[in-house]
Amino acid sequence: MVTKKLLYRCPILLLLVAFFVASVGVSCSHFQQNAKIISNAERIVDEYPDSALVLLGAIDPAELTQDSLKAKYYYVSASAHNRQSHIALSDSMISFSNDYYRGTDLKRSVRSATLLASYKFRIGERATALEMLDSLSSLKDVPDSLLIELLSKQVQLTAYDNDNEMYIRRLMAIDKSPDRQSQYKFWLYFALLFNGKSDEALDVINDLISSTTAEDESKERFVYEYEKLDVLIELRKFEESVHRADSLVNTCTNESSIPYILLWKSLAKLNMHDFTGSAVELAKADSLTLNIPTDERRYFNSFAHIIGTVLDYQRTGTVSFLPFAKIYNSQRDNLFDAQYLQQEATQRALEIENQRLILKSKNDRQTAMIIIIVLVALIVSGALLWYALNNKRKTLEVLERNEILQRLADESKNSQKDSSPNEILRRAMLQQLGIIKMVAETPTEQNREMLRKLSSVESDTGASLVNWESVYGIIDNLYSGFYSRLHKRHGSILTDKEEQIIALMVAGFSTKEISVITGQTTATIYVRKSSVRKKLGVVEKEDIVAFLRQEADN
Repeated sequence: MVTKKLLYRCPILLLLVAFFVASVGVSCSHFQQNAKIISNAERIVDEYPDSALVLLGAIDPAELTQDSLKAKYYYVSASAHNRQSHIALSDSMISFSNDYYRGTDLKRSVRSATLLASYKFRIGERATALEMLDSLSSLKDVPDSLLIELLSKQVQLTAYDNDNEMYIRRLMAIDKSPDRQSQYKFWLYFALLFNGKSDEALDVINDLISSTTAEDESKERFVYEYEKLDVLIELRKFEESVHRADSLVNTCTNESSIPYILLWKSLAKLNMHDFTGSAVELAKADSLTLNIPTDERRYFNSFAHIIGTVLDYQRTGTVSFLPFAKIYNSQRDNLFDAQYLQQEATQRALEIENQRLILKSKNDRQTAMIIIIVLVALIVSGALLWYALNNKRKTLEVLERNEILQRLADESKNSQKDSSPNEILRRAMLQQLGIIKMVAETPTEQNREMLRKLSSVESDTGASLVNWESVYGIIDNLYSGFYSRLHKRHGSILTDKEEQIIALMVAGFSTKEISVITGQTTATIYVRKSSVRKKLGVVEKEDIVAFLRQEADN
């Protein structure tokens, strides 16, 4: 019955296990799919940030419940935005990536910290960002490849700081790539110019100009020639600046650059006290900006209004802040808009994180419930299986016991004329066993047959199945006082059960027969035999009875 019930429960248990395995399989498959997408995006993010963001767009960050995937997702996303030179709503989560990789992955740790500093700089936490970059650039054992990225970002963020020159020179010393040396020199030019080192700045810009050719690198050469206008004015070389401006206007192929060239020419004439000429050049420049985008025109006007204000003061003797107020008020409004967008971005990032935590908590609860259900099912099925196997074992033991009793009874019937010591003891033992009592406790058809065969066997065991005093007497009579010598010599260290086993072994009973006669399991008999060997000092392969007989002879 128990076995049938177990079989009935097996399909249910199998379904539960199958459900658990399927759930885990789906979860693992989803994890692997997201991991593959993020890894592919990371592989191309430096060269193709747009494509990397397209790949990441297939993933809902709220579903990333594993910290490893979450950290990598925001790391790759922030890297792509950084390559595009802008920030996004999710970039605030780069702090999570930085915390995750710190101390475990040097490359991602340094890069995520650099991205975090860049993010903080862009949202207005300038001091914190620069402090982070200084701390990172002072780390030891950082590979040059990572240090180059770090210093490059530091230079870009501190373009107008006095310390920028130091960072650039360190970068130039580390990175010897010819393709990037010109970029580093260009950065150095600006650093020297803004630090008041105009002579050194002029040397650097001349070096850049001489390293290019008008035919092959006209764009780069034009940029350098244009920037030279500024340093010439700073060095009070106004006439040279005017001539260079005229030359650039004649060779310029980009019309949007001409207003700025005329602006520098106007400034040079203003410093030469040619107020009329300055006003004429400023009017030309202003007329060329009528059709450019509003933001670009505001940027142009932020410089043009300074020259215009000086010219107005020279003409009227008064100064007005209204032109500047329009520009700076517009810039302030843009700043407020940016701060509002940043607050909104932070709030959105927090909402995404809360959604992720809620989803993770829900998934954790579901996983825990599944695990609990499966564990309970396994425990119940294990208990049922153990119960069934235990019953089967007991049934087999009963059958084996009955078989041995049956064989003993048959031997007793068939060996009445055999007068050997072993057979005499077997018949006496059969009479002492109380077989009728043991068999009658389980009145099966087989046992009833045994009762009929053993009807002539008398039992006089009293409260015990075996009258051991009588058995010991028989052992002494048949085997020259074996038991008395055993008890006298080793009775202090042997237990009653162990003495009984030795007595039956002398009479030639097998281990299974001894287990039936003494009412113990076969395993227990083996354990007790091992105990006897240890107490008497009998080696494993030596026969215990032979050892005791040899001991008696000595």
